Amino acid sequence: MPAAFSSIKHPKIHTYTSVKGIRFGFPFFCYHGIMIELFGTLGPSCRDPQTLIRMFQEGMNGMRLNLSHASLKESSELIRCYHDAAAEAGVKGELLVDLQGPELRLGLLDEPMELKEHALLETDDLPLPECVLDALEEQDVVLLDDGKIELTCENHQFFVRRGGLLTSRKSIKIIGKDLPMPALTQTDRENLAAAKEFGVSAVMQPFVRNADDLLALKEELKRCGCSSIRIFSKIENRTGLEHLEEIIANSDMIVIARGDLGNDVPLSELPGVQKDIAAACRKQNVPFLVVTQMLTSMIHSPIPTRAEVSDIFNAVTDGASAVMVTNETAVGDYPAEVIKVLYDTAGAAERWLKTHTSER
Repeated sequence: MPAAFSSIKHPKIHTYTSVKGIRFGFPFFCYHGIMIELFGTLGPSCRDPQTLIRMFQEGMNGMRLNLSHASLKESSELIRCYHDAAAEAGVKGELLVDLQGPELRLGLLDEPMELKEHALLETDDLPLPECVLDALEEQDVVLLDDGKIELTCENHQFFVRRGGLLTSRKSIKIIGKDLPMPALTQTDRENLAAAKEFGVSAVMQPFVRNADDLLALKEELKRCGCSSIRIFSKIENRTGLEHLEEIIANSDMIVIARGDLGNDVPLSELPGVQKDIAAACRKQNVPFLVVTQMLTSMIHSPIPTRAEVSDIFNAVTDGASAVMVTNETAVGDYPAEVIKVLYDTAGAAERWLKTHTSER
């Protein structure tokens, strides 16, 4: 080990040498002593180098950077810090970038808005994209911030059915409507052109609707000289579910993105939909990743709920090749503890599988 790393203790990370095998019918690579990949999300809570190093020590393989909030160039200092921490920890840290894609988001707010239940808003009180305003009709239901806030369009106003604190760049969903949008924005193309420079190893394509979206992404990656970058396809709506087989066939990894997907299917049906996607991936021997609210209580708590560890455990035993956390590490109070819980629970699930495989 180089002298620069000699003072760093690695309780879980010994080397990044992978061990290849077969799991649920498709190849896996064993990192950190467990088979599953563990991803965090970069943000203010983990921009400190020592925090990032500790997260790697706890078993993290890589991190997601959400490009809906800032470009690669605007995030250059955070990315540099991330790569430096990975090197210090003796890890080849994967960098996943989450593109903007055909996702609808609010514009910029001057300051956070507290939307009170039963309040009325004018449509121009919110920085909505023009295409959303054009598509709105009487009694349309609009979900903001992954459904945390719910509005109804009434008499050219918004009635707040479920309130909350609204901040800039949060997601928008009009229930029952899919607005026509290109797979890649101009900002996405600019970020892809810089992907190699910033050490990007995988691209997460949001709201994949069909194979055409992925072919457009592959063509852009090829044009930028980045054909080796992995493509993670996010299943986030019914359209993606309807074209699931062709999406799987054109992806390196399927992302079961339960936030927006839970806006498009009844929440009570979401666990079954997750299992259906998992089964389809296993059938085609394509790995999948599970994300959204896996450890959301740990944003402000040092320990998880029983339901959360059960969620992680079940994702792994259903065949997930990766699990990911978002706000838990980006803005949470306990980013390293979150990774430890992911590692410990995924490891327990893999040990359980070894002793129960014959029963499945």
